[in-house]
Amino acid sequence: MKPHRLHYLLGLIALTLRLTAADAGAPRWNILFVFADDWGRYAGVYAGIDGKPSINDVIKTPHVDRMAREGTTFRHAFVNAPSCTPCRSSLLSGRYFFNTGRGAILQGAVWDEKIPSFPLMLRDTGYHIGKSYKVWSPGTPADAPFGGQAHAYEKSGRAPNNFSEEATERVAKGMTVAAARDEILAQVRGNFDAFLADRKPGQPWHYFFGTTTTHRKWIKGSGKSLWGIEPEALKGKMPAFLPDVPAVRQDVADYLGECQAVDAYLGELRARLEAAGELDRTLIVISGDHGMPGVPSGKCNLYDHGTAVALVMRVPGGKAGRVVDDFVCLPDLAPTFMEIGGAKPPAGLYGRSLVSILKSAKSGQIEADRTWVITGRERHVEDAREGFLPFPMRALRNRDFIYIRNFAADRYPMGDAKTALEASVLASGALTENTRVGFADMDSSPTKEWIIAHRADPKWQWHFEHAFGRRPREELYDLRKDPDQVKNVASDPAYAQTKAALAKQLMTTLTDAKDPRVTGDGMTFERPPFSGPLDSAPEGKRGRKASKTEN
Repeated sequence: MKPHRLHYLLGLIALTLRLTAADAGAPRWNILFVFADDWGRYAGVYAGIDGKPSINDVIKTPHVDRMAREGTTFRHAFVNAPSCTPCRSSLLSGRYFFNTGRGAILQGAVWDEKIPSFPLMLRDTGYHIGKSYKVWSPGTPADAPFGGQAHAYEKSGRAPNNFSEEATERVAKGMTVAAARDEILAQVRGNFDAFLADRKPGQPWHYFFGTTTTHRKWIKGSGKSLWGIEPEALKGKMPAFLPDVPAVRQDVADYLGECQAVDAYLGELRARLEAAGELDRTLIVISGDHGMPGVPSGKCNLYDHGTAVALVMRVPGGKAGRVVDDFVCLPDLAPTFMEIGGAKPPAGLYGRSLVSILKSAKSGQIEADRTWVITGRERHVEDAREGFLPFPMRALRNRDFIYIRNFAADRYPMGDAKTALEASVLASGALTENTRVGFADMDSSPTKEWIIAHRADPKWQWHFEHAFGRRPREELYDLRKDPDQVKNVASDPAYAQTKAALAKQLMTTLTDAKDPRVTGDGMTFERPPFSGPLDSAPEGKRGRKASKTEN
């Protein structure tokens, strides 16, 4: 027998053995997971769902919107932690972020190999798995929970990680915008085609498409030049915590352009599925790992702008056009994918499978007890505060309220000022380019620079304090009256009973979950290996260019 034929037969035998170990009643759908870095909750479908003027009135996402018409949109989807690595640690394991060991922090994170991850569990039940771009980081290999670079499909190119930079560069060399766009989209197609070509006959698969294009930075003016997004179209639609001024509207418009690039990538992947005859056997999921970067209330915050994300799924054979009101958290996806693949869920999960919701024909509230989620964070950028200290926060979000507990209210939530307030730094533009200049837990951005530059102006002083000032030990926001979460009512006697009930529910849940922050002496995250300078190599850069950082 020829060696290649023997190899093929041995592969089929191994696949058969793994299939017999899987749950025979599992759907065994293919799983296409599009997971965009820092994407937040920005898609046209949410403009219709929310029913009020917002940023989503401006964005154009025809492919996400089509998926919503054909599938299920979750109105209340949240991350467990609004920082890339802890969010992904929770997502991949199905655990609370604080139960993932050193995966609970960004810089200095190390994956605990005793914790199972859903991609490798799917592989072990017979799935062909593969990824393009970011899955989990930092560390070497950067996507350890996915099994390393052995499962990477990126030879066609990494330009989709930096759409505005790559497209602008091509246009500057004489390409049309349309040609530049298609050259980048061709890399999306090529990587996915290579993945599909490697599967065995009849083998189910899971492909993780982890673009980082929505992570800062991006090219100023690219929202308009590449996508036709007019910054002035955002006027009057900005949330209360973002200054409604030209510089900030420009920054947001450019971000929305990167979100539209993600939508274009989704369109390419779906088209390849249709061409391969795989669309009706594939669960398509699109989401992101937390809210908008480099702005107040966004990334690294427990307000909705930091923790709420889009979650849209196209389910094989599912009822179209559903909007689900159940509160879900991204760690729910791990047991969902395990159930689909027939993998036995390991101990230690807090995520709950969504398969019964996906198979339902109903809209609205499907499971009566899914009415709240827990979110939190410890440390983001390593040296944001003197002594490498974290800013520990936990929150409980339900339909009407969000209650936040700040465990170290004497610290600054976005990090120490350092040199951020020095006129020379402002004049150099360092706040646009260098996160670590000051308030390092907010990514560098034109918005951040503008707010700091106008900190002494009485009209904008509040925005500076809201973004960078100290916060009280307890925060409570009445979402019925204050959807932007800018009026803290924690000290209002009228809300005392509500605050007490939510505080008790939060602390009871954290205690039951063995959160190190509230059990024992509560100092686990304040000591090595969680605090202190990095003891591992610097994190790698995503994408061909070094412009995207790993936070």
